[in-house]
Amino acid sequence: MNKEFNCTHGAGSDLEAKISEMTPDEPALFDTAELLKVFGDATRIRIIFVLCRGELCVRDIANCLEMTQSAISHQLRVLKQARLVRTRRDGKTIFYSLCDDHVKTIFYHAMEHVME
Repeated sequence: MNKEFNCTHGAGSDLEAKISEMTPDEPALFDTAELLKVFGDATRIRIIFVLCRGELCVRDIANCLEMTQSAISHQLRVLKQARLVRTRRDGKTIFYSLCDDHVKTIFYHAMEHVME
């Protein structure tokens, strides 16, 4: 990563050193960018919104969003691969829920920002 900065406010090398110390490594920045890409789809955002209310199966999510179960399953697979949702099996039914409160926090902060 190129850690050169053109500082125009006279802070010079002190600021550059502080920023260099705080900058995450490339893999962490890449993983963050990939995570944010997952949030870049309106259907996935709608699914996250519904799951903020609690655990649901594919059929219930599809009914809530007036979409096909196939379309919902595809997006849930993406969300699961990104570790944003988890599953729980009860007999033949698989229930989906958000992995943790971080997912809700990211979603709610994004909504708050957009609605300002």
